[in-house]
Amino acid sequence: MDNAYIYAWLGLMVILIGIEAATVNLTTIWLAGGSLVAFILALFNLPLWLQITAFFVVSIVMIIFTRPIAVKYLKVGTQRTNVDALIGTTGLVTMDISEHKAGQVKVKGQIWTAVSESGESILADTEVDILAIEGVKLIVKASDKT
Repeated sequence: MDNAYIYAWLGLMVILIGIEAATVNLTTIWLAGGSLVAFILALFNLPLWLQITAFFVVSIVMIIFTRPIAVKYLKVGTQRTNVDALIGTTGLVTMDISEHKAGQVKVKGQIWTAVSESGESILADTEVDILAIEGVKLIVKASDKT
């Protein structure tokens, strides 16, 4: 029994798992699965060409069939960042918004310049929904909440 192949597959598997643990990108875990199968074949002293073939076949099959499932369940979703995260939230008018004059809205502790979506006046202390952001101005409408 040639232990060199056993240690080579085991070493490759450990390295690939280490890379996966460091990056957490679901990139090398599939190759580690292929290394595991090749390692098992090496334990039974099967020919090297079979070990290498099994490594590639198992790795490719795992990438094709299990990666989409893993990506779907492990990458729960992306969270919007910065100002895009404000769209869809609510704020409080701190300075009246009128048809021809921008007002101010407080959102998550920050004061923003705001204009009404429809041009209607919105009085101070009114809760508003943030619909969009244009430049540094919020586009808002009076909240439907009562």
